[in-house]
Amino acid sequence: MVATTSMPGTMQRRQFLKAGAVLAGGGLLSACEPAVKALEGGFTGIQMDRGHALRDRLKRGGAALEPAVVHRTQVVIAGGGVAGLSAARSLRLAGVNDFVLLELEDQAGGNSRGGQVKGIACPLGAHYLPVPGDDTHEVQDFLEELGLRKRVSGRWQYDEMTLCHSPQERLFFDGHWQEGLLPMQGVQPATLQQYQKFSALVGALSREAPFTMPTMKSWMHGRSLPAAHLALDAITMETWLAQNGLDDPQLRWYLDYSCRDDYGAGLSRVSAWAAIAYFASRHGFHAPGDDNNGNSNSNQDDAERDSVLTWPEGNGWLSKQLAAPLQSGGQLRVGSSVLRIAETRDGVEVDVHNASADRIERWVAQRCVVALPVFIAARVVQSAPDFLLQAAQRLHWAPWLVANIHIDGPLADRQGAAPSWDNVLFADEVAGGLGYVDAGHQRLDPRPAPTVLSYYQALGDLKDARRLLSEQSWTYWRDPIMASLSRVHPDLSERATRMEITRYGHAMAIPMPGDQAFLSRIGVQAAQDQRFALSNGERVPLTPTPTAGRLSFAHADWSGYSVFEEAFTRGFSAGGLASLSL
Repeated sequence: MVATTSMPGTMQRRQFLKAGAVLAGGGLLSACEPAVKALEGGFTGIQMDRGHALRDRLKRGGAALEPAVVHRTQVVIAGGGVAGLSAARSLRLAGVNDFVLLELEDQAGGNSRGGQVKGIACPLGAHYLPVPGDDTHEVQDFLEELGLRKRVSGRWQYDEMTLCHSPQERLFFDGHWQEGLLPMQGVQPATLQQYQKFSALVGALSREAPFTMPTMKSWMHGRSLPAAHLALDAITMETWLAQNGLDDPQLRWYLDYSCRDDYGAGLSRVSAWAAIAYFASRHGFHAPGDDNNGNSNSNQDDAERDSVLTWPEGNGWLSKQLAAPLQSGGQLRVGSSVLRIAETRDGVEVDVHNASADRIERWVAQRCVVALPVFIAARVVQSAPDFLLQAAQRLHWAPWLVANIHIDGPLADRQGAAPSWDNVLFADEVAGGLGYVDAGHQRLDPRPAPTVLSYYQALGDLKDARRLLSEQSWTYWRDPIMASLSRVHPDLSERATRMEITRYGHAMAIPMPGDQAFLSRIGVQAAQDQRFALSNGERVPLTPTPTAGRLSFAHADWSGYSVFEEAFTRGFSAGGLASLSL
C-alpha cells in the first residue's frame, strides 16, 4: 500500500489516461450491517508444505540429505526473491553466465510476485515502486533498460502508462471518501497544527543528516550511521512522538498506518528512525498549507518523484522481467529447496531438494550468493558466521496476508472521492487491515468490467499471527475482510465471485529499535571502495555486502526492512562481488 498524502496537481497531466472512465454509483448503507454470503476461494501462492518439508528434512539429516546427482557451475544463487534476481542480473552484466538460481516456489520473485484470479492479473505481494531517487542508480538503470525511464530534452521522464493513473488514493473517514490518505474531513485546527509540526520535524531531521534509499548509502562513506540516525534508531516511533508532543489521534493513526504499510508493524514496535525514513527517504510528508519546511518535495519535479510505478500484477511485473532471461538461459531452477550450504577447500556445496523429481541434488560452485531470508540462511549455512547467527536471533519478521477478491463489475460506493487505485479505511476493523488496491486501475478502456481488489493485512502486531496463518482455514480470514469492506461497498457480497488468499509467515523484517545500529556494523565488514566491470566497460561501485569466505549475503533483511530498492541494490552488489572473485 502507498501512504503518501494527496498531491493536488501532481497527476493532472495524466488525467487523460482515465478520461471517460465509468465510476461506480453510490448509495448509503442501511442501518443494519449487510449480510455476507458464502464466497468460494482458498489459499494460493505459497507452498507452505514445501517450506515445512525443508525444515523436516533438516531435522532428520543423515540419509535424507544424501544427494542423488551432482551439478557444477561457477556461482550458485540461493533464493529467487528480488535480491537473488538482481544478483543474477549483475552477474550477466559482468559477463558471467555460468550460474544457477535456486528458488523454493514455482515462481521467482519472493514477495514481489503476481498471479491471476479468473484470468485477471493481480499482485500476490508488493504492488508498487516509487519513482527511484538519485541514490538508487542501480534501480534507475534497470528501469531504463526496460524502457520505463528515458531522458527527454535533458530531463528524465517515466512511462506515462506505468505511472499510477489518477485518482491515485482515497481514505474512508468520518463517513465519506476523501482524496488522499491523511485524514482531513472536518479535522480541528489543532490537528492541522500537529500535521505541520510533524512536517517541520521531518524537514529538520532531513537537513541534519539526509536519509537515503537504499539505506546503506547514508552511511557507507562515513563507515557508520550518522549520530542523529543512531538516536532515532534507539527508540520507538511511539516514544519519539510523545517526546515531541505529537498526540493527535488522526496524525497517530496515519503514522501507524504508514509503519504497518511499509514495515508490517505499528508505532509501538517500529523504530523512530524507520518511521522518519519512510517519509524522509521516499515520499516526503505534505501537511496542508505548509511550505515543505525544507523537505525535498517543494516543486513540480519533486512532486513527480513522489509518484509511483504500478502494474496490474504489481511488482510481479518487475520480477518477471528479471526472471525472463534466466528462464530462457536455463539458469532458473524453481521448486528447489535449499537444505545445506557449506564451504569446502575448493569451493561451495549447495544441497537442494528438487520438488518435481523428489530427490536431493548437490551443486558445486566457486561462489555462492546467499539471497535467503536471514532466519533461513542461519539454518542452512554450515559453520555460519557469527554475524549471521546474531542477525537471525535479533531480527523479527512480520506475517502478512494478501486477499485477492474477484468482482464481476463496479461496486456501489459511499459518497465522496471517486474510486481510486489505493483505497484505505480509517480505523479498519480487520486486524492489521491496510485497505485494497484495484488491479484494474491502469486500464484505459472506460467500459465497466470485472476486476480484482487486492486487500492487505500486516500482521506484525497480531499475537500468534504466524500460527493462525498456518492453522486456520481460509474462511477465518475471508469473513472479517468481506464484512469490513461491505460497510463501504454494500453490494460487495453480490459482486464478489471468488477470493484467493496468499499467506506470508515471514514476509518482511520489522525495523525495531537498535536494528540499524547492529546491521550497519555488519555491513562495514565487507570490502569497501571496490568496483566491478560490466560487459559494456562501465565500472560500478559496490555497496557494502556482508561476506564470509566464498559466501556473499544479499537480502532486504540486511537493511532491516523489505522494499524493492533495498533488495535490488543488495543483490546487485552481491552478484558483482561474486564476479570479482571468479
